[in-house]
Amino acid sequence: MPISNIERLRLFYNRFKSGDRVLVVINADPDAIASAMAVKRLLWKRVASVTLSNINVVERPDNVAMIRLLKAGLVHIGQIDIKSYDRFVIVDSQPHHNEWFSVFTPDVVIDHHPPGKNPLTGYTDIRPEYGATSTMMVEYLKAAKIAPAIRLATALYLGIKVDTGNFERRVLIEDVRAFQFVYQRANVYLARRIEQEEIKRDFLKYFSRALDRRKIVHNKVFVHLGQVESPDVCVILADFFMRVSAIRWSIVSGVYEGTLVVIFRNDGISRNAGKTASKIFGGMGAAGGHKGMARAEVDLGEFSKKTGIKSGPDIQNWLAGHF
Repeated sequence: MPISNIERLRLFYNRFKSGDRVLVVINADPDAIASAMAVKRLLWKRVASVTLSNINVVERPDNVAMIRLLKAGLVHIGQIDIKSYDRFVIVDSQPHHNEWFSVFTPDVVIDHHPPGKNPLTGYTDIRPEYGATSTMMVEYLKAAKIAPAIRLATALYLGIKVDTGNFERRVLIEDVRAFQFVYQRANVYLARRIEQEEIKRDFLKYFSRALDRRKIVHNKVFVHLGQVESPDVCVILADFFMRVSAIRWSIVSGVYEGTLVVIFRNDGISRNAGKTASKIFGGMGAAGGHKGMARAEVDLGEFSKKTGIKSGPDIQNWLAGHF
């Protein structure tokens, strides 16, 4: 029997006490940032404190602008003393998505990605049929009779808009209703400013590198960028190549701090990107996503040991050989 949003809110609140110091941990992107901000609002005056922490280095200009302009107040996990917190929350991710998440025993997990194989303790709300975790958080806010202020509404507006691909991906009526709810309260001009934030000049060299190294096989483009200053570079370029005529798959990889990061994008008609990423990399590291977009992160040494592949061109060819 389906659980009501009122009951979900009750189960969520039951995990906390008034003296708790709560740490909300995310892999920061618009949906995760908005969802974390919503958790903080839900817990306002119910716990001693709430800190929002990102495990990744945020360098994408639009994400940096979102954090700055909406005053999200993120603190990188490297600056966090985990022992000083009583409760841990993960939103828009799950423990198996990244080794940083596995450090915690989460009291709450709220996410819209497919569930992992291992059962979770605590309160878990995983709904992969939803287009965005932000949609789920809107339902929590409505159940709590909280009308989000402008900054939170704008964040949730962006979270839903980005993760549904402007509603071009498969969504539920709940995503549409949540979007309508926050649209009435959001500052759409501020949201547009965030979305249109310019690409960092330092990233331009990667465009040149990607165009030189691209390998197109039928309707798929494969690019290995080598060492990158941020995994966001791979995301930007994977999205960029999907704008090229006749390209149905874009697979862009790079190495960041000893980790092989692979970004998958497709046209939403091809086979499921999340399942493809899990099939290729599931035995090596964190991998998964949705039908049209996915990500894998694997220790480069582990990848080389299991595949015998070490050089950049060989990584690119290895990926092409698995499609």
